[in-house]
Parts: sequence; structure tokens; C-alpha cells
Amino acid sequence: MLLWASLIGATAPGSIEAGVEGLRSAKGQVLVCLTMQPDHFPDCHNDPQARRLTVPTAQAGAMRFTDLPTGGYAIALIHDENGNNRLDTLFGIPKEGFGFSRNPVIRFGAPKFAAARFDVPSGTTAETVRVKYIL
Repeated sequence: MLLWASLIGATAPGSIEAGVEGLRSAKGQVLVCLTMQPDHFPDCHNDPQARRLTVPTAQAGAMRFTDLPTGGYAIALIHDENGNNRLDTLFGIPKEGFGFSRNPVIRFGAPKFAAARFDVPSGTTAETVRVKYIL
């Protein structure tokens, strides 16, 4: 009976099946950051709860995050074509591809967390990120 009482109100974990569209080449890798914290978006820097993936471009169409607490998340990703584990820029302009969940309009700099935020309930949520290239 005590076990049953502890399960009441417990929420089953969620998962995300994430895909990537629009990679301009099969070179390099895709660096992915998943966070619930607006202060740590888009790079997940110093976010101990963040989930990070580094996947070959061939596997970027079928990424999965599991056992996630329900709530709001945002994804940021980089197409790291030269494999140096960072976004290369030229005078502050990205030379490599980047993308965000919900595919917000990009003006100057990364979007706010709220523009990329999507909800993850119990069960599986699908999210597809379109990669953008400036140079």
C-alpha cells in the first residue's frame, strides 16, 4: 500500500526523438545541446542538467534523449563540419551551420530560450531542427 501511495502523482519520464534537416554536407559531426534552463541556452555552458550529444552527420537524423523530466526544453545544435568541437566564425558570423528547436527566425545572434522552447510530456515527443548556414 505504501508503494502504491508513493506512485500516485509520479509522472512518467518523457523522451525526445530529434532529427536534423538541411545539412549541406556529410562532413564532420553535429553537436547538440538540450537544456531546460534559459540561463544556459544556447550553449549549455555550466548546466549540470544539460544533455549533450556529438553524433556523426549520418546519424543526425535519428537522435534520442530518454528519461527526461517533463517540462519545457530547448535544443541548440551546430554542424561542426571540420570536427574541431566548436562553431567557427568569421568576424562573428557563423561559418558553419546551426539550428534551434521550433526553428525560430534568426536575426542577430541566437534566439531567446522562449522562442526555441517546446514541451516534453510523458511519452515521446518529436522535434526536427532545420540547419541554417550564413556563409
